[in-house]
Amino acid sequence: MSKRRNHDAGFKARVALEAVKGKRTVSELAAEYGVHPTMIHQWKKALLEGASDIFELGGKKKAEVDEQTVRSLHAKIGELAVANDFLSRKLKPWTGK
Repeated sequence: MSKRRNHDAGFKARVALEAVKGKRTVSELAAEYGVHPTMIHQWKKALLEGASDIFELGGKKKAEVDEQTVRSLHAKIGELAVANDFLSRKLKPWTGK
């Protein structure tokens, strides 16, 4: 039984763009790139559905950072660091380190 292959986004985009161009059939592309034709159809569909997002975002993704979430995560990190330090000091007598 063969192992599943994971293709990177660049490979998928390249194959999907060739499928959209329509110069060759999906079967020809599948044989050339060694993937199943169903995968090419799925990648082509995803490309066409997601193409409008490029123009909506202006070609760049905006960072979606909520300041309140960042503060709460920093507080949680601080709490965990203190707890970790406390527990490591309390465990020293039992571990012999």
